Amino acid sequence: MLLIVLSGVLVVVIGGCACVVWASRGGPRWTRGVATATLAAGELTRKARLRGNGGNGTGGSGVTGDN
Repeated sequence: MLLIVLSGVLVVVIGGCACVVWASRGGPRWTRGVATATLAAGELTRKARLRGNGGNGTGGSGVTGDN
């Protein structure tokens, strides 16, 4: 069941990315709407991730090397 859900999410993400590219090349109006939604979801995800790691903006694991 989890595999089916993750596969569905993957299909939606790939479709959204395809619409972003298609809309940037002058696609139909509906692709611009899907592209806007996809970009907005990406921004929300990025902001949530930054908030989750204390806003330091690294995006890494937080593990430092032997500097």
